Order: sequence, then structure tokens, then C-alpha cells
Amino acid sequence: MTRRPLAPSSLRASVDARTVTITGDDGGGAVSTNPAERTRFVAWSGDEDPDRLEAVTITLAADRFSALGTSRAADYTTSWALETGSGWVTERLEVGVTGLGWWRHLTLVRDPAGHWTSEAETEGEADLPSPGIVDAASIDGANDCDLALCPVTNSMPILRLGLLDAVGPATALVMAWVDLPSLQVIRSDQVYSGVRSFDAEVGSAVVRYESANRAFMADLTVDEDGVVIDYPWLAKRLE
Repeated sequence: MTRRPLAPSSLRASVDARTVTITGDDGGGAVSTNPAERTRFVAWSGDEDPDRLEAVTITLAADRFSALGTSRAADYTTSWALETGSGWVTERLEVGVTGLGWWRHLTLVRDPAGHWTSEAETEGEADLPSPGIVDAASIDGANDCDLALCPVTNSMPILRLGLLDAVGPATALVMAWVDLPSLQVIRSDQVYSGVRSFDAEVGSAVVRYESANRAFMADLTVDEDGVVIDYPWLAKRLE
């Protein structure tokens, strides 16, 4: 059965009672009334590419969140849905990418034992690597997915490591990194550390991100929920 990728006008996600339910143009919408949750809408523009726009609806609970997002680049659009479980560990990521004359869709799942699986579909011709996991053994045990160009997937390790409240030593992590627009999934070795704890007067904390694979480092400014405000060279929050 052919399945079209997620699209901004028809994006829908129905997850459990802890999280938000959103439907597209053909139905109504409802947001969880659980008092332990808050639902936010956040948007960014590209830092070095101001024409790129990222937008997300994120529902935050005490130890997890779910999110629905879209991204517009010059030659493709992306829509995605993310669910995390206890400890902000990834449970499921669905991503759809559409370009002129082609589309592809990825479902990436982490089971409770830390094993990752993927299903992918494509249609049309695009000069891109094949979607899906390249080497499942290399990401076995990883807690997080990391969607390229998406500020939201930085929040999971920030929250799990308690970096809003601590300035401390660096922690090395393995991520299941999802390339855009190919949707190829590869291992990414990353390092997180706290630079400045959350300051209520300033309204932010600072967390250092390093990619061991690419020798890249950036100090991320994040808000009280661990959501990125400013990611140098990648994204700036739109107010």
C-alpha cells in the first residue's frame, strides 16, 4: 500500500492521554486538559538561512513530551511527529519529505530494550541516499533520535541530563541521526555539557553541544522548558 508522507495541511497524530491530539483540515482539534501538561507553539528561522522556517507544537509533561513539526526549505518541505517516553527517551519518529516530483516517508521506532527499527517509502526520482537505518547495530542502545536542522531534538538530552540546573562535565551520547532530505539514519556521536544554569531574570540557560563526528561546537541558549531559543548557525527563535 502506498502511503503519502506527512504534509502540513493534513498532519495528524493521536497518541496516548498524556499528549496532544491534532487533526488537519478535515477534522476538529483537541488539546489534552491534563493539568500536568502544557502545550506550546514555537517557531524558528534559519540562522544562516533566514528563508528556512521551522514550527512546532510541543506538549510537555513532567518526564516526556510529544511534538508535531513542519519545516520549509528552498527545495523541499518536511513534516514530522515525535513521541518520547519516560526520561524523554525517543519512542517513535515519523518524518515525511516532499520535493518537486518526489516524496519519501520514514518511521523510526525505538523499543524498550533500546533496539531501533525503521520503515521507509519513496516515490519519484531524487538524487539522494536511500532512507532508513544504515547500520542498526551502530545505534543499538541509543536513547535519542536527532532530526537534522530541527532544534526540538536537542531538548531530550538537555532535559534528561538535567542541564537546566547544572554546570558540569561533558556527557558523550550516541544519537540515531536522521539526515534531511534523504531520511537516511546513521550513528552520530555527540557531547552535551552545561555552561550556565537557568537564570529566571535572564530567562535562559546555556548548554554546549559538540558533534564528535564533525568537530562542531555551539552554545545553545534554551528556555525554562529546555527548548532552544538560539542555536548558532542553525536557528533563531521567532517571537
